[in-house]
Formats: sequence, C-alpha cells, structure tokens
Amino acid sequence: MNKQAIISQIIASLSTELDTCLSAARSASAAATDPDSKAENKYDTRSLEASYLARGQAQRVGELQEALHAFETLSLRRFETGDAIGLGALVTLKGDDGESHYFIGPNAGGTEIQHKGHEVLVITPGSPLGQKLMAKTVGDRVAMPVGQAEVGGVG
Repeated sequence: MNKQAIISQIIASLSTELDTCLSAARSASAAATDPDSKAENKYDTRSLEASYLARGQAQRVGELQEALHAFETLSLRRFETGDAIGLGALVTLKGDDGESHYFIGPNAGGTEIQHKGHEVLVITPGSPLGQKLMAKTVGDRVAMPVGQAEVGGVG
C-alpha cells in the first residue's frame, strides 16, 4: 500500500468533513442570531439551543482544521523490518478473522478510508489500540478485545 496515497485520501476525507461542518456552523450561527429565534416566553429555549449547537460546530471545525494541518505536515518515514511501530506507520494485523489495516496518525482517530479494496482505519498513539501497538515489531502478538492478533506488517 502507498502511504502517501493513504494520507492524500485521509486529507480529502477530512477536507470534505470540514466543508460540511463549516456549512453547518454557519447555519447554526445564523439560527442563533436570527431575530425570529428570540424567545417568546421564559420556556422557549430555541435561541439558547441554537447557540450551543453553533459553539459545538465551531469547536468541531477547529478540530478538523487542526487534524488537516497535522496530516498536511506529517513527515513520512519508511519502516524497515525490525523497526518499532511509530507515528506514520501503516500496520497490518493478522487474526483469526483476517487482516485489518491501521494508519498511526497524529490526529483524526476513527477516520476510515478505502484504499485498493482495503479499509484503513486511522488510530492515534494515545488510543487503546495505538498504545498496544507502539514499539511492537513484525511478528509481535497483540492482545485484542476478541482473541489475539499478530503484527503482520509495518510500512
């Protein structure tokens, strides 16, 4: 698998999500400040709810911008046989149910992409699986919630 292509796909996915969130943030902000949203009585919380939504959307936009920057500036290194897993590694785990592919990213854990017919999931070093994988090498066993898996490859 080509890591640069995977990073490009992750950046494209994050960019699409950012565009969607920016639109949602603008809509939520407009709803929060719209004169028609003004409370009609003390039990009317439309304006308050819209402002909470706008704040949440703005925070998500900031998170996505940070993730985009982290992937755009990520320097890739080639992992050789025997190298410990680290940031920027593309890891294949082999278990009883087949292979799973993970990219150890600086941010945006949980982002999924399709690459050459394989699902690749972004995980961060701080995630539970990321913590188990860090410093492992090809052939090491990793305890998983259901059984065990073997590190089948690191790229």
